[in-house]
Amino acid sequence: MRHLRSTRRRVLDRTLAVGVSLCCVSALGIPLATSVSADTGGDKQKVDAQVQQLQDALEGTSTALVSAYQAWQATSAKVPAAQAALASAQQREKAADERNDDVAAQLAVATADEARSVESAKTHAQELVDTQSTLDNFAADAFQGGGSSQLSVALGATSADDFATRLVLADTITSLTNAAITDLQNAKAEDVAQKAYLTSVRAEIVTLKAQVQAALTTASSARDVAQRAQSRLLALQKQQAALAHSLDAQKKGEQARLAVAAAEQARLQAMLVAQAAAARAAEAARAASARAAGQNYVPATGSTGFLSYPANGPITSEFGMRLHPIYHTWGLHSGTDFGIPCGTAVFATADGTVISAGWGGADGNRVVIDHGIISGVDLATTYNHLSSFVVTSGPVKRGQLIAYSGTTGWSTGCHLHFETLENGQFVNPRKWI
Repeated sequence: MRHLRSTRRRVLDRTLAVGVSLCCVSALGIPLATSVSADTGGDKQKVDAQVQQLQDALEGTSTALVSAYQAWQATSAKVPAAQAALASAQQREKAADERNDDVAAQLAVATADEARSVESAKTHAQELVDTQSTLDNFAADAFQGGGSSQLSVALGATSADDFATRLVLADTITSLTNAAITDLQNAKAEDVAQKAYLTSVRAEIVTLKAQVQAALTTASSARDVAQRAQSRLLALQKQQAALAHSLDAQKKGEQARLAVAAAEQARLQAMLVAQAAAARAAEAARAASARAAGQNYVPATGSTGFLSYPANGPITSEFGMRLHPIYHTWGLHSGTDFGIPCGTAVFATADGTVISAGWGGADGNRVVIDHGIISGVDLATTYNHLSSFVVTSGPVKRGQLIAYSGTTGWSTGCHLHFETLENGQFVNPRKWI
């Protein structure tokens, strides 16, 4: 029988595979030495030890509470990753939207440049037509007038004033003609440059339109990813809240079951205290009777090794205080666990009398043996989580088969939970075995 007042250890489903057990260890914050896929001899021993540590810490906790806690832990473990995924998706969505806005702005500028370039091209084309017309007119006048070189003008003058006038007029016509030719050349060069710029702008617009489409697609995809990530997170948070409510309900139910188990423990201890008082009284009567008969009465003594091992198997969990992973409270593990398969023979550890054999609540099928007064205390032993009984009453001898191990009651799996009590109080079995 184990201590049930402040800490109950977690029950792991006996049908769970090792991989699931490892997941549970990790979920409870017990680090794993290695993954199953990278398992080696030494690493496997570490992982097995960690799984055993979890089982030991949760021994005596109901399966319903364990299941609720596991479900809550598994969901809670996913929430940070879902939050990170949402943050990442939202960041990508923001970057995609910013890229979309940037490309759209570039496209707007390029479109405006195209409109200005088209309008400028029209203006330059008209200037080119006007300049060409001017030159054509000059050429026609010169052809019809037979030429107007400075020499011919000078020779046709009728006076000195007429000569000066004619010369100024000839210079003016020449300057105008040269200016018109220069304007025509500049207009043609500007037209070529404007057409090249317009071609470049239109090519840029084609490229930017493709980039806008790609940016829109990227932004839409990023938005979909962010929405799905948000939906997953909301679903997880909703599930987490529901599981937390279920866990709280299981905890309340567990408290009621613990109260029943504590009452059973108190009943057994009261029975053993009474048994101890009766045994001490009987021991005192025997001593008095021996003295009255003039005999030397020697009380039984015990020391380390007085009790034999109750089963052939290793000790997997010691007597002592433990921190409960669910309640986060310290409590006494009131016995020693032997890691043996279900159906393993369980033996009486010393001569004694079976004073109880039956259902012990959280302890499952239980046998209690009183060994009488040893070294001044009434020594009793209990054998818990049994699958079946061989002896249910009467005297037994050291090494006698009394039952078979199992995993009844609140148990993490097949094993034997062995306890020693002095005058109804739990003590470390190591003191006696």
